[in-house]
Amino acid sequence: MLANYLIGLREGLEASLIVVILIAYLVKTDRRHLIPRLWVGVGAAILVSLGFGALLTFGPRNLTFEAQEALGGTLSIVAVGFVTWMVFWMASHARGLSGELRGKIDTAADAGRFSLVLVAFLAVGREGLETALFLWAATQAAASSDGSTLQPLLGALLGLLTAVAMGFAFYKGVLKINLSKFFAWTGAILIVVAGGVLAYGVHDLQEAGILPGLNNLAFDVSAQIPPDSFVGTLLKGTLNFSPATTWLEAIAWVAYVVPTMTLFLRKIRGNTAPRPAAASPVSASH
Repeated sequence: MLANYLIGLREGLEASLIVVILIAYLVKTDRRHLIPRLWVGVGAAILVSLGFGALLTFGPRNLTFEAQEALGGTLSIVAVGFVTWMVFWMASHARGLSGELRGKIDTAADAGRFSLVLVAFLAVGREGLETALFLWAATQAAASSDGSTLQPLLGALLGLLTAVAMGFAFYKGVLKINLSKFFAWTGAILIVVAGGVLAYGVHDLQEAGILPGLNNLAFDVSAQIPPDSFVGTLLKGTLNFSPATTWLEAIAWVAYVVPTMTLFLRKIRGNTAPRPAAASPVSASH
């Protein structure tokens, strides 16, 4: 539940910040009459994201067990790819996001009536589709032993609601936080969560018979950490930890988390390092 709360919080806050930037710029440039078009695009993006989430949830139910596992494993791996790209993209573009969006608004406002709708739809829709896919994959991985997804979905919903409240507080000037540190910490957490989703996806592909080694366990601590115990539930909900992990799952987790986390931390340190002062121009001697 906690992992999905953090996913919903981070992804929802990114989308909320985009909406806040767009609205604030329209207000600042005295173009309030364009705000309804913005909300049309945002609303359409939310509907498409919800529809995509529903398709992921209910679409595979008529498939065979092997087909469901194959589809679930493949989508989990795709979700890890998307969230990894998103984490690094935000680390690289967070500083210039506001200026980039303002430039798109200016271009769209002059282009036509529906251009601003499209800008808002694409900006929020990209975040929404990525969020729907990763939340679905994380929810499947964090589901309890009885198959219930209620707690993971509740965690995601609470995270999204918190993000909307924070976005509104940002717009009103009530809340001020260091967004660079926020995205750095949550990005690192998401990489660990994504590692668990990747391992879960590998396990699905093993159960589908696509990957080998389903019975070759790297470790089995089910006796020490029962899956339905408090500790087991906590580890499953936060880190997608499985007490019985195959060698292929363990290798996939390490091969993803270690290099990805290393590159991400280097990226964050590079962004926060002070830039050298520009050299003073030297006059040419005559």
